[in-house]
Amino acid sequence: MGSTWVVSDVHGHLADLRERLEHAGLVDGDRWVGDDAVLWVLGDLVDRGPDGIGVVHLLRDLQQQAPEQVRVLMGNHEALMLGEKLFPDGGFADVWALNGGRASDQQGLTDDDVAWLRSLPPLARTGDYLLMHSDTTGYLNWGDSVEEINATVGSLVAGDVPQQHFDVFAALTSRFDFAGSDGARAARSVLDTLGGTTIVHGHTIIGLLTGQPSSQVTDPILYADGLVVAIDGGRYDGGPLLLVRLD
Repeated sequence: MGSTWVVSDVHGHLADLRERLEHAGLVDGDRWVGDDAVLWVLGDLVDRGPDGIGVVHLLRDLQQQAPEQVRVLMGNHEALMLGEKLFPDGGFADVWALNGGRASDQQGLTDDDVAWLRSLPPLARTGDYLLMHSDTTGYLNWGDSVEEINATVGSLVAGDVPQQHFDVFAALTSRFDFAGSDGARAARSVLDTLGGTTIVHGHTIIGLLTGQPSSQVTDPILYADGLVVAIDGGRYDGGPLLLVRLD
């Protein structure tokens, strides 16, 4: 078994993603060279940054080359992107714009891209790590296991009901459930239900959790009594795109 890497919240910064993956020896240009290493991308590929659709296409290409090594989870921005694309009159436009939606990303989406985005699971387990985009207990509203939650979300985003898509987006925007005095208890409840010993998430930038500017962030943080790892360096906020080796 090779090394396990995680990255999150690329938000259209394609050049940064390529540079990090190349530096780690996982890709050479657009070619996967990571052998038996595994890369997990914890959502929010698009919006805010210059080339979200380029990030989607790079990851799809890498996943086709190495389907067992390249894995991608759904973030709130993927759910929002789907809503805006599928339901142009469904009330998504204002929220999409407020969240950094970019017309170039929408214009570049193919039908195959939409199908791929709809297929992305919201949760995964790898070894003792429970991987998720958002730092929220809200996942438990969709089920009592990783498999049940993934199936529930999959059925919601496969449908043609705009409100169901919006509800997935809204749930994945929740944050801070593992921070504060009750955070460890909340994290433990999620781990006890879904398994694993450590939660790894993106979504909430590290600077918001530590009270520092994103430009000063250099590493992921471990918090909630050592039960949770936050890996979003806040690239869109002037911080680093962190590619983290879990093992």
